[in-house]
Amino acid sequence: MSFTESNLLDIVALVWFLVCWIGYGVYSSRKSKSVPSLSNTLDLYRADWMSRFLMRENRIADASVVGNLERNGAFFASSSLLIIAGILTALGYTDKALELFSDIPFAHLNSRMMWEIKLSVMMVVFVYAFFKFTWAMRQYNFCAVLIGSAPLASESKVSPRAREAFAQSAAQVANHAGDAFNLGLRSYYYALAVLSWFVHPVLFMVISTAVVVILHHREFESRALKALRAGKVFEDEGAGQS
Repeated sequence: MSFTESNLLDIVALVWFLVCWIGYGVYSSRKSKSVPSLSNTLDLYRADWMSRFLMRENRIADASVVGNLERNGAFFASSSLLIIAGILTALGYTDKALELFSDIPFAHLNSRMMWEIKLSVMMVVFVYAFFKFTWAMRQYNFCAVLIGSAPLASESKVSPRAREAFAQSAAQVANHAGDAFNLGLRSYYYALAVLSWFVHPVLFMVISTAVVVILHHREFESRALKALRAGKVFEDEGAGQS
């Protein structure tokens, strides 16, 4: 039998995983343009943040917040590197791993090549996560530079229009950083789905689907989103009454 015929179920599972990962990414990006989501709601809060920090003379708290966000990205980026190193090590112990998994009940038997493909797919997921987290770190670093270079509230020579343009630019950088961090976190969810592939490809497809359902619920229907949106509605109503 050819490689495709002998591993058809695994190939189907991999294709379904890619459809879930790429398809949900495109779907959530488009839906966020017309429907409230965590992503576009946080964009509103970041825009408010960047507008209001320009009114303060002391920006220590703002710089501290950006530093904390950058450290979060650094933690996940370093964790991704450690996991990648572990996967590279596991590639050298394929025979022992296959022997171990052959004793697990209901586990799908893999050829050596298929096992190495699965490890490679997991490594690609974490490489993608590493690039997203490091890009988020750099963009938060850009935010720190913007905060340091922002005009002071007491500078009368800076026009309101220039302040607004600066705030919008800083908010866009912060939004891009937050989006990159979010995509990195999603990769960890998908990596857990890939982990189930080592047990059975059908389980892999089920977990991949479950990950999409969980991500959709948290992005568009979670209680956290409702709380964040309630804060913006209250703020907007207060502005209208004033």
